[in-house]
Amino acid sequence: MSKNSFLKEFSLTKEEVLRDLQLCEESREFSEIGRKEVFMGKAKFGIFGGGKELAQVVMARYFAKGDWRSGYYRDQTFMFAIGEMTPQQLFAQLYSHADINAEPVSAGRLMTGHFGTRTIDEVGNWFDLTDRYNSTTDISPTAAQMPRLVGLAQASKLFKNDKALQQFTKMSKKGNEVAWGTIGNASTSEGIFWEAINAAGVLQIPMICSIWDDDYGISVPAEQQTTKGDIYKILAGFQRNKQDKGFELIQVRGWDYEGLLFAYRKAEKIARKEHVPVIIHVSEMTQYGGHSTSGSHERYKSKERLDWEKEYDCIKQMRAWILENKIATEEELDEVRDKAQKATKEARNRAWKAYTGDLKADFDELKGIFGQIKQEHPDLSDVLENIVKEAETEQYLQRAFVVRAAKKALRNLRTADSVSRNNLLQWNANMKHLNHLRYSAHLHSSNPDSALYVKEVKAIYSENSPMVDGREVLQACFDAALTRDPRVFAFGEDVGKIGDVNQGFAGLQEKHGESRVADTGIRECTIIGQAIGTAMRGLRPIVEIQYVDYILYAIQIMSDDLATIHYRSFAGQKAPVIIRTRGHRLEGVWHSGSPMGVILHSIRGVYICVPRNMTQAAGMYNTLLESGDPALVIECLNGYRLKEQLPDNIGEFKVPLGQPEILREGTDVTVVTYGSMCRIVMDAAEQLASYGIECEVIDVQTLLPFDRDKIIVESLKKTNRVLFGDEDVPGGTTAYMMQQVLERQGGYYYLDSKPKTIHSWAHRPAYATDGDYFSKANAEDVFDYVYEIMNEVSPEKYPSVYGEAVKPDWKSV
Repeated sequence: MSKNSFLKEFSLTKEEVLRDLQLCEESREFSEIGRKEVFMGKAKFGIFGGGKELAQVVMARYFAKGDWRSGYYRDQTFMFAIGEMTPQQLFAQLYSHADINAEPVSAGRLMTGHFGTRTIDEVGNWFDLTDRYNSTTDISPTAAQMPRLVGLAQASKLFKNDKALQQFTKMSKKGNEVAWGTIGNASTSEGIFWEAINAAGVLQIPMICSIWDDDYGISVPAEQQTTKGDIYKILAGFQRNKQDKGFELIQVRGWDYEGLLFAYRKAEKIARKEHVPVIIHVSEMTQYGGHSTSGSHERYKSKERLDWEKEYDCIKQMRAWILENKIATEEELDEVRDKAQKATKEARNRAWKAYTGDLKADFDELKGIFGQIKQEHPDLSDVLENIVKEAETEQYLQRAFVVRAAKKALRNLRTADSVSRNNLLQWNANMKHLNHLRYSAHLHSSNPDSALYVKEVKAIYSENSPMVDGREVLQACFDAALTRDPRVFAFGEDVGKIGDVNQGFAGLQEKHGESRVADTGIRECTIIGQAIGTAMRGLRPIVEIQYVDYILYAIQIMSDDLATIHYRSFAGQKAPVIIRTRGHRLEGVWHSGSPMGVILHSIRGVYICVPRNMTQAAGMYNTLLESGDPALVIECLNGYRLKEQLPDNIGEFKVPLGQPEILREGTDVTVVTYGSMCRIVMDAAEQLASYGIECEVIDVQTLLPFDRDKIIVESLKKTNRVLFGDEDVPGGTTAYMMQQVLERQGGYYYLDSKPKTIHSWAHRPAYATDGDYFSKANAEDVFDYVYEIMNEVSPEKYPSVYGEAVKPDWKSV
């Protein structure tokens, strides 16, 4: 194709072609300088997009406002090209500048190459997402961007097909948006890649996934990672045809500017107009400089491969193409390179000056206080001088060095009483607060949409309130939510046609439609990803994982992605996902699970609700649907057929999070529990009462947040004894509850007896009624534990039940 016909074909001017080249040159220069900054000690680690530049500037040409990106840490050129990241901001990220104005992605919380745009304002309200270039906040785990990508694209399908959603004009233009994903060839070996690709093919959604293929995964070549050594070949079965829906597959070389333009134009048209997913295999890419600053690729690549990479470097090939087509002269191209190099160096200098300026301001303020201390405490002058010198001898100043200096000074002033010491104490307190904001704030929303700000609304009952199965309470709650808000929709395994395995959605697909209550395949990881992506686009998914045991399939995505979105974006993004599951008591190793410790310690950033019955669960769902926070609700698996009274205000009543409920008042022992154990403990409490022991039974209701008003400590002030009980393994959630009450809330101060925990055995629960009884804590166990506490208090009043029983010979069992 001639120069003129090519430029006309793609409506390009010479200036636009040279601008593409300049973006590539600037990005490459950033990779070069960034690597040197790490080696100089100015940054901790660097991972860059060198070698991937050309495909990304072309992809950016077809990325429209309203579209979404879910990518990975090689996409710096793309972010430069759409104008959502500047080299100076990326240098700020390299230096971990903890200032949202300097580093607008994460305020220094994410390492280099992690991108994202801000989708909510400072009070949690959505921006007009149709008038912005949108990028979800990146994570490092390989292929973990793929499940979220499916949800982003699925949202477009929902906005297109559901007319009730088209009123939300700031969230979508009738589903016209494409979700763009990027992934390295080696990461396609991950199971979640295949799970996500399969889901996208089934859903038929407007998704374009680019595979940057440089033939390696760090040091491991493609033939040791991928069947046939070629991801495109094994994806061929996903290619659509006249008989079967599937993907459109496109292959193009990463150094071929002309070919890339044809490929991405075709892909964008298919995805946007036909809502068909597309995979673009961008082959023959290079990895300029190796995987990261951790080591050189010369250690594992042959001389022939390294020579090939030099020759087929995409920038070198683009320059050659421009010259061959007489679009510009070599002098003009050199001018472009010089301009890019100069601009990038200037960006580096500005970013470093701003970063060090912030640190120096803190240090100068501290040294000013040290000067005051020297005047009041001249005997400490030498000590303070040494403290300052120690901080200044570090190669580059860090905020940690400044705080460390202040604390060393305070140790030497611990017996002093002076104005300067008080000033230093105040400085230290202020710095502690600021550093909490810089490095720890925003795990959950603190905006008006926080779940913690949703006010309690009591359930209302009347003489006409019927007694129904617990599942019917949930069904009525979900029906009300679906009717009230068209953004609410539900999906998961068996949720649609049969209304979930426990009938919480029975009949609701028929009433509200297949797009509102939908079935999925067996793929927990991508189910969560769909929820994340759709929630990030303003929808309100209630997503089901069939059993709590199966959460383990999805725990990585829940932990690395969902739980950190608000935190890692410095409150710039949110995903109000509600995950619904069920567990605790039932039958057998895999359907009686209560892996609460695993979940609790893996998903900080997600609220965890553990209702004891379906009415409490319904109130929690109503609360969560009014908030902007993600949450997991674990229903009691053996409670769906138990009778409960249906509230008259089923769609309006709300259970507050972090507020335990006292189920039974007592004066002797406080028993703290949740979920199905509430019924076990209440049974035991009634038995104990007949022996003169009055238990105060407290249902914590939510584990995250936990007892915000210290209700349990107030109980301890009365009983002075406590037992924590649940169905997790020893040292699991009972240990967490004990730490919260005794350490964080100061409950240890009120104890007269040793605190105890009661729990399941360390193994998985055995099958059938006897398996349940002997694997998990039962009412008799609770009775024995509480009675033992009281026996220690007053052996005369509460003589031992079992005495000194003969210990069995375990070898003979």
